[in-house]
Amino acid sequence: MHVAIIGNGVTGVTAAMRIRRKQPDWRISIISGESTHHFSRPALMYIFMGHMTFQQTKPFEDDFWHRQRLELIRDWVTGIDHDRKTLTLHNSGAVSYDKLLIATGSKSNKLGWPGQDLKGVQGLYSLMDLRLLYENVKETRQAVIVGGGLIGIELAEMLHSRNIEVTFLIREDSYWDNILPSEESQMLNHIIREEGIGLVTGTNLKEIVDDGNGRACGIITEFDERIDCQLVGLTPGVTPNTDLVKESIIETGRGILVDRSFHTSVPDIYAAGDCAEIRNGIGGETMIQQVWYTGKKQGETVGDVLAGEVRAYDPGIWFNSAKFLNLEYQTYGQVGLNVTGEKNLFWEHMDRKHAVRLVYTDDGIIGFNFMGLRARHEVCERWIVEQRPVQFVLDHLREANFDPEFFRRYEPEIVGALKEQLL
Repeated sequence: MHVAIIGNGVTGVTAAMRIRRKQPDWRISIISGESTHHFSRPALMYIFMGHMTFQQTKPFEDDFWHRQRLELIRDWVTGIDHDRKTLTLHNSGAVSYDKLLIATGSKSNKLGWPGQDLKGVQGLYSLMDLRLLYENVKETRQAVIVGGGLIGIELAEMLHSRNIEVTFLIREDSYWDNILPSEESQMLNHIIREEGIGLVTGTNLKEIVDDGNGRACGIITEFDERIDCQLVGLTPGVTPNTDLVKESIIETGRGILVDRSFHTSVPDIYAAGDCAEIRNGIGGETMIQQVWYTGKKQGETVGDVLAGEVRAYDPGIWFNSAKFLNLEYQTYGQVGLNVTGEKNLFWEHMDRKHAVRLVYTDDGIIGFNFMGLRARHEVCERWIVEQRPVQFVLDHLREANFDPEFFRRYEPEIVGALKEQLL
């Protein structure tokens, strides 16, 4: 039995290791044109900022793959022949398979702006994007980042660390307010501006200006205002990378359509991770999840399925975390979803760098936001699963604290303020 996996990100690699554990004699190939070895994609910013080397972003030693008998093929897949069960490779001819997993991840959005293909215009998702950024910053004094979210703020921090003048251009009235509640979004506005990064809100990009030699030299807003720059970062989110299957019979929507066991519409072909769009089986609803931990979790499930087990994906309690501009951010459960009967308690420190939000209903706690504070994943998740009353959560909030020793503790202030709100 030969399992071929397209993509060496967290989903593909997790699936490969899961299959190897359960099927020690199968042949497993991992194919990627981006890099030979798996690396931590969220660590790209730390490579650029000099905090880590590329070698340090690889979770496994290079000989790990040989010891696990996982075949690494450095090449791009250009076609899938599902009848012959064959993959066409850009440089290496063809590879046959018995089962195929497509884990091609995401790609940066481009929304058809004039000038978006000029030199000096790029996103930040892949290792190739990082290499391009090294080239683009050589002559860059000013940069404009179009679009908010985590990738945008990470790119801003990277460029700011090189003393490049950075301006955000976002269509929303407040940074990331399509995800964050108003108070947390306003806190981000404050931190961005305090760091000396420009923030232009409620404004769309109209076009990117050509300097006459095929390179960007500025942008024009929808209000016909010009901002000079030598680099334009396009970070209006990512979309599932379905390029490989567009001309095939594999069914797609926004992503590659799969069931909860990650079967596509073609037998023996599976898809998982950022590129997959999961059918929930309820009223035609589908789900796309594009964060690191869901990629890993989907890899575990599809790996078991490929190895012959009967499993269905359970996304569990939603979780995400990030660190940007020295601000820790964590979210658990249902926050900002306007659940029927939900109530919110919110505390913000006067320094506007620490905040806590509790979301609950009469049945118990359903969500948390932590800004500038670190909370224990297992504690918050357990309280949500157990539907602990908000009063219980407040009385035991100290148990969730995950900040290192000697960090200031805010629980007495937080609990006192939130209990007053309850009254």
